[in-house]
Amino acid sequence: MAEPSSDEGRTFRREAERIVNEIAQGLHTLDAGVSWFSDLAPTHQQMVLQEVAGYAMQAHITAADGRAGVARSGVKPTANPSVMICMDPPRYGFAALPPAEHVKAFRVLVSVFAVADTRRRERCCKGTCGHAWHNLPAATEQP
Repeated sequence: MAEPSSDEGRTFRREAERIVNEIAQGLHTLDAGVSWFSDLAPTHQQMVLQEVAGYAMQAHITAADGRAGVARSGVKPTANPSVMICMDPPRYGFAALPPAEHVKAFRVLVSVFAVADTRRRERCCKGTCGHAWHNLPAATEQP
């Protein structure tokens, strides 16, 4: 499989960013996001996992966010991605997990990101936020 061009890579990352933020803000369901993610090639799944781990880091997730996100994710607390995200500090090597764990990792990462990002939007950005990803229009279709 050929590597995507840099323009294709940027377009894909923007699409992934939009979808993940729409899920985090409740504009799409986690299951719809998982369906989108599951249809991606393994290399794109790894890219998405790296991106979402970066979003989680930028949202300054806490161990409490990790536990709350795991509870929302539908993934067992003993699964590798759940254990990794609940460590203090969290471990972020999700893209290095075996492909069979990628969907679980996506569910956990997006759920934890949703918890942390919601907290930050409510406490830090309420009424003063200029982040484009915090001001998404209502979604009209599934990812």
